[in-house]
Amino acid sequence: MKTKLLLILFTMFLCLGLTACTTYVRVKSKPHKENKIPPGQVKKVTGSKSAKYYAPGHNK
Repeated sequence: MKTKLLLILFTMFLCLGLTACTTYVRVKSKPHKENKIPPGQVKKVTGSKSAKYYAPGHNK
């Protein structure tokens, strides 16, 4: 009877201990850079009159 009670208590503490654990995962991401060449060079390649459309933040 005493061993059964100890086994039940041990199981309860084990379950409570495992459910109280939390795990945090942090993912470090590097900034994603799409264009490898500067906007002025893209302008020259495409023959466009303005490099504004190839600059980051000006893409539509």
